[in-house]
Amino acid sequence: MTAAPILDGIVVADFSRVLAGPLATMMLADLGADVIKVERPGVGDDTRRWGPPWTASTSAYFESANRSKRSVELDLDDPVDRAAARELVRRADVLVENFRTGALGDKGFGYDELAALNPRLVYCSVTGFGSDGGAALPGYDFLVQAVGGLMSITGDPYGDPMKVGVALVDVLTAKDAVAGILAALYERERSGLGQHVEVDLLSSLLGSLANQGANFLATGESPTRMGNTHPSITPYETLRCRDGLLAVACGNDGQFARLADAVGAVGLEQDPRFATNPERVRHRADLVRALEECLAAEDAEEWVCRLTAAGVPAGTVGDIASGFALAERLGLAPRIPVGDGAIDQVRSPIGFSRTPVTDYRRPPMLGEHNDAVRAELNTPDESRNH
Repeated sequence: MTAAPILDGIVVADFSRVLAGPLATMMLADLGADVIKVERPGVGDDTRRWGPPWTASTSAYFESANRSKRSVELDLDDPVDRAAARELVRRADVLVENFRTGALGDKGFGYDELAALNPRLVYCSVTGFGSDGGAALPGYDFLVQAVGGLMSITGDPYGDPMKVGVALVDVLTAKDAVAGILAALYERERSGLGQHVEVDLLSSLLGSLANQGANFLATGESPTRMGNTHPSITPYETLRCRDGLLAVACGNDGQFARLADAVGAVGLEQDPRFATNPERVRHRADLVRALEECLAAEDAEEWVCRLTAAGVPAGTVGDIASGFALAERLGLAPRIPVGDGAIDQVRSPIGFSRTPVTDYRRPPMLGEHNDAVRAELNTPDESRNH
């Protein structure tokens, strides 16, 4: 028998909008939390109007980050609604917000005031540049990709800096927020107390730079754009075949030797310029030229078959449709239907042996759960010792 979802019984008051905050709370909803999305009356989350493309009731953008939630309209400037919102917070385990720093505090919903109301509350703030020197700066993914350096290492080395093709910094920040919230909930089991969790887009971006960030710290020099090549490994890039590009990812000398043999470049791995990875990186241009001379004999799909059989990581350069198709062929079931006219959702990427994510519900219409949520908040709650 399947156990109850991991976060069954956890109540999340979602005061966030756009992407980073809503994506984080959607992840919590996937794990079984009851996420109550607080929206502005008559307006709702900004992304409800971010289209095209449009769905039957809203935008695809909104539906990408708001499944399995309940929507209630509350005006925090209205005394009755403000009282309802405070009662929601009193009962909640988690609050997530991405207002301008201090804006919720001005309405009586800052961390200190709400911690006094509910000492067990885990209060997560998502900002663009932190709550100190960058508190007044607007936090938009594209802006952070630009000023944080991600664009400087993305794109053709001879072209302009480029943003990543998705709001990646928002996504990374959402995952950091979830990690922080779950850690705070775990710590609460020991202390009995919640705490203030803070994440910001710039710190999440810098924290995700991995080897590129370490390269800067080691040398004091900023890495630059290298297109599809890798600063420390080769061949770990796209190579041109007869009909287009082939992605090859050789992470060690053994894989390179098998690559050379499979493409018919006899003895290439014994050439002193290519025998080790540091030498291959040093002589990258010569290596690419030698490999592409061999690869020009066949189409990319044929090379994928040969290289995969030889144990060399390789693939064609596809699009999002082919990525979904590949996941389907591999049995990863990437699409989850939620019914009621809503578009399919992307399956949660996390698998659990005893508590799998199974309860996917369509994103809510604006204020869809007004009556139900207000009725619950008007019913005495004896289950929580806040």
